[in-house]
Amino acid sequence: MPATHEVTNQAPPLIGYDVAEYPALLEGLRREGAEWAEADLHALGTLAGCEQAQEWGRLVEKYPPALRTHDRFGHRVDEVDFHPHWHDLMTVAVENGLHAAPWRDRRPGAHVARAAKMFVWGQTDPGHLCPISMTYAAVPALRIEPTLAEVYEPLLTESVYDYGLREPTGKRALIAGMSMTEKQGGSDVRANTTRATPNRDGTYTVVGHKWFTSAPMSDLFLILAQAPGGLTCFLLPRVLPDGTRNALRLQRLKDKLGNRSNASSEIEYDNAIGWRVGEEGRGVPTIIQMVNLTRLDCAVGSASGMRQGVAQAVHHATHRDAFGARLIDQPLMVNVLADLAVEAEAATVVGMRLAGAVDRAIAGDEREAMVRRVGLAVTKYWVCKRAPAHAAEALECLGGNGYVEESGMPRLYRESPLPSIWEGSGNVAALDSLRAMAKQPESVEAFFAEVDLAAGSDARLDNAVSRVRKELSDFDDIQYRARRIVESMALVLQGSLLIRHGHLAVADAFCASRLDSDWGVAFGTLPTGLDTAAIIERAKPRGGGFDA
Repeated sequence: MPATHEVTNQAPPLIGYDVAEYPALLEGLRREGAEWAEADLHALGTLAGCEQAQEWGRLVEKYPPALRTHDRFGHRVDEVDFHPHWHDLMTVAVENGLHAAPWRDRRPGAHVARAAKMFVWGQTDPGHLCPISMTYAAVPALRIEPTLAEVYEPLLTESVYDYGLREPTGKRALIAGMSMTEKQGGSDVRANTTRATPNRDGTYTVVGHKWFTSAPMSDLFLILAQAPGGLTCFLLPRVLPDGTRNALRLQRLKDKLGNRSNASSEIEYDNAIGWRVGEEGRGVPTIIQMVNLTRLDCAVGSASGMRQGVAQAVHHATHRDAFGARLIDQPLMVNVLADLAVEAEAATVVGMRLAGAVDRAIAGDEREAMVRRVGLAVTKYWVCKRAPAHAAEALECLGGNGYVEESGMPRLYRESPLPSIWEGSGNVAALDSLRAMAKQPESVEAFFAEVDLAAGSDARLDNAVSRVRKELSDFDDIQYRARRIVESMALVLQGSLLIRHGHLAVADAFCASRLDSDWGVAFGTLPTGLDTAAIIERAKPRGGGFDA
C-alpha cells in the first residue's frame, strides 16, 4: 500500500471506558446522600462507554422511527416502528430504574442516584430518555387521583420493559407520556382547544389535536383538555380496559433537528376516552407536578451532553499532534479545554445539588422545596441555554473530524438545543423564574440562604450576589430584564456550590471568568494565572486505557 494511505496522528475512538468515572459527578453523588449507588453507577457507566452501547446509540439516531398509520388491508393501526436497538437502550434504562425507581426506593438519595444514572446513560443516546423521563415525572401527577395511582403506579415503577400494544393492567410494566402543546398555543397551554366532555360513567370523551406528543407508543398519556370547569388534566391509555384501541390517531411524526431516535408526533383525539386527574380547572397545577421533574432531567441532560463534549475534546487533544506538539499542550487549546471543562463541571455540580433538593423536598423538607422551585427554574434556563455553545466549541476542538457524522459530535450538537426548548423555551423559563419568586417570596430567601453558605469565601462571588440582590429589588422593566436576572442567579448558585464543594482550581476559574467579568464572549478566553492543568486533568475520560 502506498505510504499516502498510512493513517497517522489520529485519536483512537473513545470507547471502552467508564462514563461514570467523572470527579464532579461522583463527588456530587456522595455529597447528596447516594453513595450507596456508586457501584451500580460504575457498572452502568462501563456499559455506557463500551463499543456495543455506543453503537446502539449511533444506529438508533441514523435509522429513526417510522410511522405506519394503516395495515395492508386499510385498517387503522397507528404504530411506530423503531430500530431494534431502541428497545435495547430502553431495556437497560428501565432495568436500572431510570424511569421510576425513586418512587419505590425509599432510601435517602434515591432521586440523586437516578439523576446520576440519567447523566451516565444519556451519553449513549439521549432520545430514548424522553419516555423514561416522562414516566418518572408522571407518578407524582397521577398521585393527585389516588384511584388511578393505585392501579397504574405499581406498573409504572416496575423495572421491566414490556413493549407492545396491550391493555395496560395486563402488562408487566408501563411507560407514560405527556401531551400538552397545541399548534395555536405552544407554551401557552391555557389557549388549548382540545375538549373533554363528561360521560355518565365518570369518563370523559376527548376531541382535539396535539401538536407535539413525544413517545406516542407509550402505554398511558397525561394530557390537558378543556372540561366544563376549565383546563383539566386527563389520563388516556392507548388501549381501553375492554381491550379495544382508544381513538388516538397518529397524524405524522415530526422531522426534527435532533433527538431523531425518539418519535415525536402529532396526535388527533377522535372521541378518545380519558379519566380525569385532579379537579376540573386544575389542569396546570396538576401537570406542573410533571414539569418540575422534567426540568431536572433537562438540566441533568444538558450537563451530561457538556460532559460528553469535553471528554471527546480532551481525548482528541491528548492524542493529536499539531505544530510540533500535542494539542493538549498548546497554550490556546489549553484555554479552550479548561473553559469547556469549567462549564461542564459547574453544570454537573448544580444538577446534582438540585437532584438532592428534589429528594429532600419529596421527603417533606419545605426549605429544600423552595430551593428546588427557584433553583430548578433558573438552572433549567441557564444550563440548557449554555449547551449549544458548549457543543459547538467541543466539536471545533476536533476540527474537520468533529464536523463529520462518524465522530458523533454532530449528533451531540443537534441534540443540544432541545432541553432549552422542552417544557418551555428560554423566555418561558426566565419568566417562570420571576413568577415563582413573586408567588413565593420566601423562596427568594431560601435561594439566597443557599448561596450565602459561601459568603465571605470569595470577594468575586460576594460582589456578584450583591449585584443580583440589587437587580431583584428593582421592579422597573423586570420582565424585559428577566434573562439577565435569571442568568445572574444561576451563575451565583453555581459559584457558591463550586466554592463550597468543587475543586479549588475550577472554583477559581469560574469566579474569575463568570463572576468577575474577566472573560470574553467565546470559550477559550479565561484569564491568565489559573491552574488549567488541574482543571483539564479532572475532565479526562478514565478507564479502558485512557487514564494516562
